[in-house]
Amino acid sequence: METLTFPRYSPDDIISYLRSHVLAGAEARNLVKGDVFGNPKLEVLHMIYMRILQKVYGIRLEHFYMMPVNVDIMYPQIFEGFLPVCNLYIHMERLLPVCRINDFQIADVLNPKTKRTARFLSGILNFVNFREFRREVYLTLQLNYKSAMEKHQQLETANREAAAKLEKLNTVPVEHQAEVKQLTDNIRELEQLLRQDYRRKQTALQEVISQKKSDIAESTRKLNELKVTMATLKEEQEQLKSKIVESPEELKNYKELMKETVKKLKKSKQEVIEKYEGYRDLVEVLPSCQLEVQLYQKKMERQGANVERLASVLSEVRNLEDQLECAQIELKKGKTDEMSLKRLVTAKHEKLSTAEIRIKKKREDVEQYKHTVFEYCNKVQEKRGAVYDKVTAIHKEIQQTRFKIQQLNENAEKEEMKAKEIYLNLKSGLEKRHDSLIKTAKSYAASREDKIAELKKGLLRVQTPGSSS
Repeated sequence: METLTFPRYSPDDIISYLRSHVLAGAEARNLVKGDVFGNPKLEVLHMIYMRILQKVYGIRLEHFYMMPVNVDIMYPQIFEGFLPVCNLYIHMERLLPVCRINDFQIADVLNPKTKRTARFLSGILNFVNFREFRREVYLTLQLNYKSAMEKHQQLETANREAAAKLEKLNTVPVEHQAEVKQLTDNIRELEQLLRQDYRRKQTALQEVISQKKSDIAESTRKLNELKVTMATLKEEQEQLKSKIVESPEELKNYKELMKETVKKLKKSKQEVIEKYEGYRDLVEVLPSCQLEVQLYQKKMERQGANVERLASVLSEVRNLEDQLECAQIELKKGKTDEMSLKRLVTAKHEKLSTAEIRIKKKREDVEQYKHTVFEYCNKVQEKRGAVYDKVTAIHKEIQQTRFKIQQLNENAEKEEMKAKEIYLNLKSGLEKRHDSLIKTAKSYAASREDKIAELKKGLLRVQTPGSSS
């Protein structure tokens, strides 16, 4: 497995990382390079693996000494010494595929090699670094979620305050409602009266002005006509001067015509003067009209100030509405963030619930397995009690036989000096007795070996169906 998805660390880097991030206290101070590399110490390497599993999975120390629940074992007392190594191998076999290491074996726990151990620790440390980095990201996400919830609550509070303020501005107090209504009605009536009076006087003044303008235009037109007539008459006079004859009648007629023309001109002049005087009277009346117009203009300005005041109040209301809209937009954003975070939290809760269901199921399986193990242990204990009773009976027989032999030896030693014949007889009897005892012991040993072989066969038969299941 030369192509790796993680960097290969040097032994010094691995030892320094283990001292600073995995181990603590005396374990970190006492760790040296020779404990892990070169000629590794099993207890130190097992301790490092246990600390890594405790850091990653949160496995407690007593879990390494518990019987696994996925294996059916006939005699669990046999595996008590091997349980920590077996559990360590099971947990490491679950951890290392996550670290992209798929060739971990039980020999790497019982008889570790330096190169393989360095590769395993490199992959594990790379995964631990990655886990710490992602854990910081998760904590940052959790902190952002909390800040978003706090901001959401602040925005809701600001929204409620703005809504209350807007409602307060829109609502008139009860004690001022009648006065405000009366003032509003008076303002409307005055506005209507002022508009009507202003329009009436404005239309009258415009009519007078238009009439005067038309009269002036008519007078100007007539004056121009008279000027044209005077010019034509002067030309005729000049022409007639050249054509004057000595006829007195024609001269008389011409003078009469000229007199009539002069009378007409005087009459038209008098009319123009009268119209001028009328226009002058109208011009004299104009300042009083202007004063009235100025008075109306002042009233309109006051009304405009009231309208501006009302517009300022309306602008404040619009500003508050804009702020309310902005707060609502931020509230919507906060709600969307909240929904996304809620979805993440629900997904995490679902994963947690599935994990809890699995753990519950495993616990039920463990309890059931414990119950079956306890029943089987009780049966084994009963069988063991029966065998123990037989063995104790045999031991009692042996002790009794030994005690009889000892008594016979003592009697033989005491009576040896008395009579050699009795001694020889006793010796021959004892030899016969010894032969019978040897035969008895051999037969007992042979029967014991047969019973032990039968027990071993029974154990093998019970273990083979348990391992197959």
